[in-house]
Amino acid sequence: DDLDPERLIQCPYNKHHRIRAGRFPYHLVKCRKSYPEVAKELATCPFNARHLVPRADLSDHIMKCNDKGILEQDIVNQSCGFLREQMTAVSTWQAPPCEEDWES
Repeated sequence: DDLDPERLIQCPYNKHHRIRAGRFPYHLVKCRKSYPEVAKELATCPFNARHLVPRADLSDHIMKCNDKGILEQDIVNQSCGFLREQMTAVSTWQAPPCEEDWES
């Protein structure tokens, strides 16, 4: 399960490190400092900072990243909410007074 904080994830800086998912972001910061040469070769996914991939593979990762769909859905939901707000806005326009009297 991807949401399980006890699940083990392999460190991108050292393949022998297996870190619990709940501690993974903290471990990444620590290992980045410990392995600066490896860090230079990795790029961070724009959709999920936990995804570190070789620089040459970044564009391929971006095309296939599962988190891209989540972010895109959030953008769609936000824009739909904005359009709904615009559509439900009450107009303050009033017709000008009519000077003609159709009854007479």
